[in-house]
Amino acid sequence: MPKAKRLLNLRVIAHVIGTLLIINGFLMAMSIPFSIYYDDGATWSFVTSALLTFCCGLGLRIANKQSKDAEIKKRDGYLIVVLGWISMVIFGSLPYIMSGEISNISNAFFETMSGFTTTGATILGDKGHEISTLPESLLFWRSTTQWIGGMGIIVLTIAILPLLGIGGMELFVAEAPGPTKDKIHPRIKETAKRLWVIYFGLTFLEMILLMLSGMNFFDAINHAFTTTSTGGFSTKDGSIADFNSPLIEYIIIFFMFLAGTNFTLIYFGLKGKLKHFWKNDEFKWYLMSIIGLTIVLTPFVLNNSEGGIGQAFRETLFQVISMITTTGYSSADYMLWGGLVVFIFFLLLFSGASAGSTSGGMKIVRIVLLIKNGLMEFKRRLHPNAVIPVHLNKEPVSNKIIYNLLAFTFLYLFIFTLGSIVITAIGGVTFKEAISAVATSVGNVGPGLGSIGPTGNFSEIPDASKWVLSLLMLMGRLELFTVALIFTPYFWKRN
Repeated sequence: MPKAKRLLNLRVIAHVIGTLLIINGFLMAMSIPFSIYYDDGATWSFVTSALLTFCCGLGLRIANKQSKDAEIKKRDGYLIVVLGWISMVIFGSLPYIMSGEISNISNAFFETMSGFTTTGATILGDKGHEISTLPESLLFWRSTTQWIGGMGIIVLTIAILPLLGIGGMELFVAEAPGPTKDKIHPRIKETAKRLWVIYFGLTFLEMILLMLSGMNFFDAINHAFTTTSTGGFSTKDGSIADFNSPLIEYIIIFFMFLAGTNFTLIYFGLKGKLKHFWKNDEFKWYLMSIIGLTIVLTPFVLNNSEGGIGQAFRETLFQVISMITTTGYSSADYMLWGGLVVFIFFLLLFSGASAGSTSGGMKIVRIVLLIKNGLMEFKRRLHPNAVIPVHLNKEPVSNKIIYNLLAFTFLYLFIFTLGSIVITAIGGVTFKEAISAVATSVGNVGPGLGSIGPTGNFSEIPDASKWVLSLLMLMGRLELFTVALIFTPYFWKRN
């Protein structure tokens, strides 16, 4: 009898996860020089955590070394991404726990998941547990987790280590942030490398500009990490508002906007092919949404703040871009700007910026296609026998994409509804806080409404809710289907 094919190649899955943990250990060790320089008392916590992470990863690779050239199938790819991400979070929480700064395992896992998924929700900020009192090495690690998660550790692995064989595409599809069919280069490894060059370049440029604007090196590198990744972790308890600098705010506004732009477009822009921007429907909607919302909301902000028109415009623009790109920085407390502004910002928790960017949320391209498909339905009602496709960038969109879009939207709203019910049932928060906590977690935004708003934190959320929200962050970061798929019976059945 012929030998039955394996449903999953567990050895190759363990091999790749081992590779991810080795990378995680090296990146964790980057915090050690900061700990030594600032003498912050967390050096041995990082040495121990990095060595443990590295050794566990090395052990997995050695134990499964025969599988390094094996092909990664679809099921393997999806499971590697999910288990790899969870493994990164588990080991990434070790520095918090070992240093004693976040001794509660639920809090440490939540903070680390928020970092790797670039959500930016935090349990820090209470009196006696302020962000600014954390050891500098932990603050840097906190920012590093967001920088790693921004483009995706899987993409980094494909770009740097040619260890994944011809199955690398499966990982890239499961991990790359946002649905986009544009190709920078026909080979997936070269695509990943180019994405990371752009990502690193934007990070470095922002760091230099922030230093020139008055930030010290430590604050500049941390905020460059968490802006380019659209993560939103800050070294200050009051986020960007603590710097009280219009120039710093405008620099961060500019780089948040770029981070929310499809990186393929940025690549073509750097090649001098600017026409790609004006031919891209999503980019035009992205730009016009920011301009339109800023113009509409500025008068309401002006009416509810003490500053003049210039400050109101800057604060509105900053917060609109921060919410749309799911960065989650705050330059002011938007909860004081009136009910209409707060409601619009709640809706922006679902939006996200461009596909192919580092932002979370549904992505503007999906919203654009939903609107266009809805409008086309009116025309189809009048002409039931006509074939009337939806167009994007002047090209017809296939029914397969429309069906996928509708399925994604249903799943997104279903997860939001179910999550809201669960968080409300667990208790400890108001209904407004519960639904905003779920929305901001699935959208990977960070702040919500009420006590978890821009001046609050998630410390008072029950531990059970933190685990649920952590799962929602992971689902949102990996575009829902990647995680949801492994919970379906189809994933575990042989075809």
